[in-house]
Amino acid sequence: MRKSRNTKAKTAILELIKNSDVALSHPEIEERLGGICDRVTIYRVLDRLEEEGEIHKIATLEGALKYAPCHTCTEVHHHDNHIHFCCEKCHSVTCIDEVHPNFNLPENYRINTVSFTVSGLCPNCV
Repeated sequence: MRKSRNTKAKTAILELIKNSDVALSHPEIEERLGGICDRVTIYRVLDRLEEEGEIHKIATLEGALKYAPCHTCTEVHHHDNHIHFCCEKCHSVTCIDEVHPNFNLPENYRINTVSFTVSGLCPNCV
């Protein structure tokens, strides 16, 4: 898939996610954009940015989706095998890139997606 054109909404959403210290949900993104686009456009842009390897999504323990920037991903392969830390108090989600979980699967299994979520209290809530 080739990258889609950069629209005002796409540029703003990507910059918002890249400049955030925590992963952002769709409602958080919509609120911070201040009405530059509607919620359907935000969903479409988030899907495109994920397909292009710019962002990845994280399912929280409550089942909500949050979005964070990718660092070494491409359109062909997401390298998201780092830990996602969910704070049980403030509900922030943070990518912990310094820790890379390791696991071994039996033969004849092919991995498409890896998701590691750890919950507890973040440094701001301890």
